[in-house]
Amino acid sequence: MWNRKRQSDPLSEEGHPPRLKEAVREARIESAERSGVVVDLHDAELARLELLSEALDPLFADIPENVELFDHGISHGDIPRLWIDVVAHVAMGRDKRIYRFVQDTRFGRQVLAESFEPDEIAAAVTRYVARRLVERERALAEGPSALTPQAQRDARSLRRHRRWRAIRAFLFGLVIGVAALFAAAWWMALPP
Repeated sequence: MWNRKRQSDPLSEEGHPPRLKEAVREARIESAERSGVVVDLHDAELARLELLSEALDPLFADIPENVELFDHGISHGDIPRLWIDVVAHVAMGRDKRIYRFVQDTRFGRQVLAESFEPDEIAAAVTRYVARRLVERERALAEGPSALTPQAQRDARSLRRHRRWRAIRAFLFGLVIGVAALFAAAWWMALPP
């Protein structure tokens, strides 16, 4: 058992690698090819998003400098995205050929436009930017006095409620702290 010579593999004598080594080698080659394909797809996604970004550059150049709503740029991650603003971005679909313009809302992600053509997505982004600018103008024009009297009363009531809740929390903490100090002093005063 200990001094036994290994029997040579008949395939290795003929110059062929053993079966397991050959299988492992083939598996490594397949893995490398797959990861190469994934890298190529990722690079293709980035290239398509950069093309769309270049098509949108004139749009973002037309936005006034004092408007800070939009954050135009590509994030390089596992899923590359072309960001339009904080809540809207363009990403590639699963097939890596379709552009998907989406907006994150409180109810989930909403698809605003989907197309194989970058021009159609650029048009959808242009409409989105225009709507956001109009919403901003309206909000600035209305100002704080735009609230109805009922909304103003509700806002005052909410502030008052929050203020009292903070005062109650402080007082509760104060009472618990004083009680803890008295308990500690009483415990220390007990004879051993």
